[in-house]
This record gives sequence, C-alpha cells and structure tokens, in this order.
Amino acid sequence: MTKPQKSVLITGCSSGIGYHCAHAVRRAGFRVIATARKSEDIARLEEEGFATLRLELNESASIDEAVARVKELTKGRLYALFNNAAYGQPGAVEDLSREVLREQFETNLFGTHELTVKLLPMMIEAGEGRIVQNSSVLGFVALRYRGAYNASKFALEGLSDTLRMELEGTGVHLSIIEPGPIRSAFRQNALKRFEENVDLAGSRLARNYEKKLAQLQSSEEAPFTLGPEAVAKALLHALKSPSPKIRYRVTLPTHLFFWLKKALSDAVMERILKKVE
Repeated sequence: MTKPQKSVLITGCSSGIGYHCAHAVRRAGFRVIATARKSEDIARLEEEGFATLRLELNESASIDEAVARVKELTKGRLYALFNNAAYGQPGAVEDLSREVLREQFETNLFGTHELTVKLLPMMIEAGEGRIVQNSSVLGFVALRYRGAYNASKFALEGLSDTLRMELEGTGVHLSIIEPGPIRSAFRQNALKRFEENVDLAGSRLARNYEKKLAQLQSSEEAPFTLGPEAVAKALLHALKSPSPKIRYRVTLPTHLFFWLKKALSDAVMERILKKVE
C-alpha cells in the first residue's frame, strides 16, 4: 500500500518564488495547496492541477476560511507550510505613515503569524511538520529606503527563532530562507506601493528618490540575481532533510553580507551598506 502524499501549503503562488516553488514541490512528490489573492490567479493555478485557496493575509476571516479548508483537504494532516507571501513597501522611514507601516506588518508579519499558529496544532498532533519562512537578506541587514520591509523581515526572523526553540520536542522543524535578489515581480509590486503611499513631491528626500524610482522602473536585473529555482532548492531541503537547516542563505549578496556583518564593526558595515542602492 502506497503512502499518502504529504501536503504542503504554499502562500503567494501567483508568480515568482511561490509559483515556481509550487511546481518544484509538486514534482518532488508532495501534494501542494497553493494560495493566491486574485480570482484569476486562483483559476490559473487550478487549471494547472493545484488545489487552491484564496488567502488575504491581512484579513483574519480569510485566514480562518483557509485554515478550515486546509483541514478538509488534508483530513487534518498538513505536513508543511511555506510562508512565502509578502511585499515590499519602499520609502524613507520619515515618509511612511503609521497606516502604511501597519499594512506592511499586517501581511509580512501578523498575517503570516496568525496563519502559522492556526495550522500548527495539526503538525504538533501528528508529531511531525515543517514551517519554512521566506525572509530576506534584508531580514538581517538594513538598507536605505526599505525601512518598512526591513522591519517586517527583522521581526519575522526574531519571532521565528523564538517559535523554533519553543517547538523543541514536537517533531515540528522551523527553517528560514534568506534570499537576496531573485527574479520575480517584486519590483513592479514595490513600485505600485511607492506611488500609492509616498508623497514624493512633499518629501525632503524627493531628489534622493530619483535613483530608487529608476531602479524600480528598470527591467535590468540587480547584480547576482538568481532565478526562483535557487529558493526552491533550499525549500526542498528544508522539507525533505531529517535535519533541516535553521537558515538557508540564497544568492551571493546574502552570503557576503552575512560574513561581512560578522567580521566588521557596525560603523564600517554601515558605510558599506550606505553604498548599496
């Protein structure tokens, strides 16, 4: 008798990392439940053979509906959760309102946390499970004009490190993936958020934004950009290894900044980071 497929829930599957990982994880033999926000993305994923859920991480009601549906689809046996869904809100810290900052945290931290803890009892009851958080190189180093995203990812890493220690003995492992530049729609989405939420004309830093806006509008890739398959490779190891890593650093910039931060003083490290646009 063949073993039933282990079920993996992946958030943010409309494009980029989530979309690629959904396919990679399915090819590896798992049953993938893919989430997206828009009905057209849900329809496309269903046509490609995925079980799907509509999920808005900034809405508790949507999370509750998704959790209930996951329990039905998996008969209460979800093996893994890959928290991929997130976005970046560009803008200098002084130009970010409380509401804009809250919105960033609602998706990147609070919604991710709520979904995780509501799915966690299934894994603990089964005595096994994997939680994989998609963080960023910006989860441990800060860059200018990325304060909201920096803050949300720093917070996600701190919360995740604590949760991992608290899960000791349950059979549930928690890993963090820290990608640097990955080919995706991240820039396009960030540009839209910048235009919606930052008063460019009224900002003290309006002229400084010119280079940042050109970067967001450009189709030219950042140096050392990798395809989403690099994240999929890390995710598959976190899902399949009997001893998954605590952190998976993806792309050269992530490895470089990790070692520089260890080796250099805060002042020297900050001078280097201020050169990065």
